[in-house]
Amino acid sequence: MNSLSYIPLRATSQYSLLEGAMQIESIVEKAINHNIPAVGLTDRNNLFGALEFSEKLIDKGIQPIVGCNLSFYDQKNYGSMVCLAKNEQGYKNLIKLSSELFLTNDDEKLSLNRLSELNEGLILLTGGYGGLINNYLKSGLKKNALELTKKLSSIFQDRIYIEIQRMGKDDFENDLLDIANDIKVPVVASNTIFFESKDRFTSHDALIAIKDSTTVNSSNREILTNEFYFKSPEEMIELFSDMPEAINNTLEIAYRTSFKVSRSEPRLPRFSGLDSEGETNELVNQAKEGLKKKILENKIINEEMYWDRLNSELDIIISMNFPGYFLIVADFIKWSKSKNIPVGPGRGSGAGSLVAWALTITDLDPIKFNLIFERFLNPERISLPDFDIDFCQDRREEVIEYVQEKYGKDSVAQIITFGSLQSRAVLRDVGRVLGLPYGQVDRICKLVPNNPANPTTLNEAIEGDIRIREERDNDDDIASMLKIGLELEGLYRNASTHAAGLVIGDVPLQNTVPLYRDPRSEMPVTQFNMKWVEASGLVKFDFLGLKTLTVIDKAINLINQKKGINLDISQIPLDDKQTFDLLGTGNTIGIFQLESSGMQDVLRNMKPDCFEDIIALVALYRPGPMDNIPKYIACKKGDEKPDYMDSRLEKILKETYGVIIYQEQVMQTAQILSNYTLGEADILRRAMGKKIKSEMDAQKERFISGAINNDIEEKKADYIFEQVAEFAGYGFNKSHAAAYALIAYQTAYLKTHYSEYFMTASMSLEKDNTDKLSVFFNDAKKMNIKILPPDINKSKMDFDVEGSDIRYGLGAIKNTSQKDMDEINKEVSKNGNFLDLYDFSQRLDASILSKKNLEFLTYSGAFDSIEKNRNKVYQSINILSSISNAAMEKNSNNQDYLFDDEFDNFSHIPLPEVDNWTTSELLEKEFSAIGFYLTGHPLNEYSQIIKDRKIKHFNDLNNTETKYKIAGTISYVKERKSQRGRNFAFVGLTDENNQFEITLFSDILFKVRDFLIPGLSIVAEVETQRNENNLRLLAIDIFPLEELMKKNINTLKVYVNNPETILKIRDRVEEKGNSKIFVQILMNGHDKYRTELKLGNNFVVNPSIKASIKEIEGVLKIEEF
Repeated sequence: MNSLSYIPLRATSQYSLLEGAMQIESIVEKAINHNIPAVGLTDRNNLFGALEFSEKLIDKGIQPIVGCNLSFYDQKNYGSMVCLAKNEQGYKNLIKLSSELFLTNDDEKLSLNRLSELNEGLILLTGGYGGLINNYLKSGLKKNALELTKKLSSIFQDRIYIEIQRMGKDDFENDLLDIANDIKVPVVASNTIFFESKDRFTSHDALIAIKDSTTVNSSNREILTNEFYFKSPEEMIELFSDMPEAINNTLEIAYRTSFKVSRSEPRLPRFSGLDSEGETNELVNQAKEGLKKKILENKIINEEMYWDRLNSELDIIISMNFPGYFLIVADFIKWSKSKNIPVGPGRGSGAGSLVAWALTITDLDPIKFNLIFERFLNPERISLPDFDIDFCQDRREEVIEYVQEKYGKDSVAQIITFGSLQSRAVLRDVGRVLGLPYGQVDRICKLVPNNPANPTTLNEAIEGDIRIREERDNDDDIASMLKIGLELEGLYRNASTHAAGLVIGDVPLQNTVPLYRDPRSEMPVTQFNMKWVEASGLVKFDFLGLKTLTVIDKAINLINQKKGINLDISQIPLDDKQTFDLLGTGNTIGIFQLESSGMQDVLRNMKPDCFEDIIALVALYRPGPMDNIPKYIACKKGDEKPDYMDSRLEKILKETYGVIIYQEQVMQTAQILSNYTLGEADILRRAMGKKIKSEMDAQKERFISGAINNDIEEKKADYIFEQVAEFAGYGFNKSHAAAYALIAYQTAYLKTHYSEYFMTASMSLEKDNTDKLSVFFNDAKKMNIKILPPDINKSKMDFDVEGSDIRYGLGAIKNTSQKDMDEINKEVSKNGNFLDLYDFSQRLDASILSKKNLEFLTYSGAFDSIEKNRNKVYQSINILSSISNAAMEKNSNNQDYLFDDEFDNFSHIPLPEVDNWTTSELLEKEFSAIGFYLTGHPLNEYSQIIKDRKIKHFNDLNNTETKYKIAGTISYVKERKSQRGRNFAFVGLTDENNQFEITLFSDILFKVRDFLIPGLSIVAEVETQRNENNLRLLAIDIFPLEELMKKNINTLKVYVNNPETILKIRDRVEEKGNSKIFVQILMNGHDKYRTELKLGNNFVVNPSIKASIKEIEGVLKIEEF
């Protein structure tokens, strides 16, 4: 029988999250392989894939059938039913049903009444397995099933079919046939498709267990059969050979549902209710008024050039029908600025528009910086304009709320994104549902390289690491986990929202696209992702939160509060010598775009002295263009002569010393030499970037012929074209580089002139990132800015400027409650400083004095101002909590106590008298609370032995030697895999003043992996590799620094000021060695001793124990012999 006789109506894609195990491409491939002319997509409750499915099937000549498997409730029963769109009205009703299901129903189930109201244009299938009618039958309620079917039949008339399935799971075929016969409803053969083939049942079963947060062996879960796969027409026809009408009805339904979801032209809301002509007039008026103001503010002389450019741009914008877009963007930016919400100077090619500058959308004069409008909006290549706008990340939501209010909450939505089961994540999920021990799964997962920028696939990880293969070959459970992981990898796991994208509709969005609700947000979300929501005709606006704008704003507010200076960052001079001097030193930690170690080296070589240098550097410091940095610097310094290729190009290449850096230079080269319009030149730029041979050949012919007309020899024109094509392949957008260079310069200016304020703001914005805080801490030390430890009386939640120092914020202490730290702040602000531990515990709610809060406050040193002995505070935690509870009870009862005056502050309760922690203990605990070493460093303990063994610090590295022994404390270990599949690692180290990194290749990594533990101090023998832009340290050998401390000291003489100290010394040493200890008790701290005692000659005494003894209270000094 011909395959036209059966059409699969029930394909379920990966958009049925953690239920469907087929990507849309797989469904298309199956349809092609089986010569199936139409396929239905019926995902669970959503239309996430409707437009993508339609486009991809139509592209292959296959008819898409768009449907949805919707969840309903009827009385106390619930289940699903399948709705297929017959026509556009049916699709609109599908949109409404799916959207309502997510937006207005927490349990994601609809009332049958909504189906009755929104049934027009829909064909109903009764749902099969898990369907509402089948579930009635499963509960033995055949009468209810019959009544429901009658009700549905009266609603849908000839648009209802009873599904007959033969998948061995709740089929109820006889009951369904009885109902069909009773009320004369046609039947249709269906097969719910969850996976590709029978052999994928096991992996799909694991997927369902992941969804249900259970294990595959759980006795309380329903298990499907292996029949839920994509069957061929032949298989289905044979399966239903006794019921041909059920097969034929699949074809009938396909004929009745010949509707596809189509792409649409872009559509925008009308600005302020204006018609097209009104928008045009409004844009022209705003642009002209804005330019008048800009000319006055910037004292522009050559006004005619600006007016000509403005009029030219306006003509293009109006001809392309985009006035509304510019007005909408300008409106929410002007509103933001009126509310003092920091807005970025521009982003992307939009900074090339003079109209945008006049409207205050951007802050850069495009004529001054030679930026090109046609790079943004090209009349010869019709595409939507796209302004990406940066806002202060703390106030971005205010702008979005304004847009919602202006255009209507039902016309504004965020855009959905999907998270997938990537290599590590899928193994963890699969390992869990298979019931494997966590430690075993974790061990395997950690062998998979974790590189978010370039994720390693599971197959690559297996092929590249023999340890994974050995685990697989020696353990059937691991082999099963890996096999299932490989089959599930890449499927969507969850839905989320795009970080920046919003769409604004001209009508309520439910009229055009299905909507979803992210539980973390009140704003609706489009069910189509960014690619497909734009294809549906909605225009995306990017509202990006840029942390650096928040840093700048916070620094300016601090400067205003502490110094009374009202700094306008938009008015700072762009030629400040001190700022360029700072950049030339490479001291650019915290400076936007310029803070990487490689960038610092380039800055030291370049010595930038003008704003254009920063623009060039932002554009150059990327793979590819980076190769031109040496030439740029050499020409800038005069060591090489710039090559302009033709004298006519000097005016556009002079600022970059003959190096083609920007896409705009490519366009201008074609304009000057070959008479291209800038629109044509933009098409040339794109062709060169794509490197499609046919396009390149045509453009080359056009370029050379145009050059010949300008009296340029063909050979020279050919040479210039090839040179330009080479650069164009990775040329950067100057408009974007200039805008981001401005932010970079602003941060550099603040760091130069207001260092402590800039660093304070930077640290406050990174208070949850201890790695970054550590970098800022070391940088502050280099600038002689002291970072004061946290203090319950002096610290704010954020970091704060205290004189010329920076006070650590309570909100940055790890493992403490932000809410509780804020309450401590409020109490100090309201009632003054805490006087002592008793006062602290009585004035705060007992919930704030949780064990964890008190522990980490203690570790951080936050109590040092009221009690210097951190161990005493730590040992008092339970007592302080009890005092807080008692104080709360006393205050709440308002009763007079017999000894009220005497015990008013509970100071009669003794706190334990204990020795303080040793320095190493104190630093270890401080590290756990701060994330780095604030008041000291573990290497201090080893300072003498480091000096004696001539071990270097990072600052000692120079250009004269290539091999060193260097000391450091491990801060992180990041294992990676090379292209050849060999393991290597980056190991972060710190010393008293620096953070640095060493690289370990596989041979040394294998040897030392066991003691690569954060917090361990080591000695690394390294070889340095230098180039102009980088210093690399390659490890030759590594060993723990503690090994050097194991060498015993022969004789130790300890000077103390009281006899009690001798017992404490005795507690610190063991009688398992051959070292001698003498103790001299001094009178009043003078060198005249009263007596000398010999403790013994069989102790273990090494440098580490010596350091421990030195910290004992009462020890005055130690001598070693």
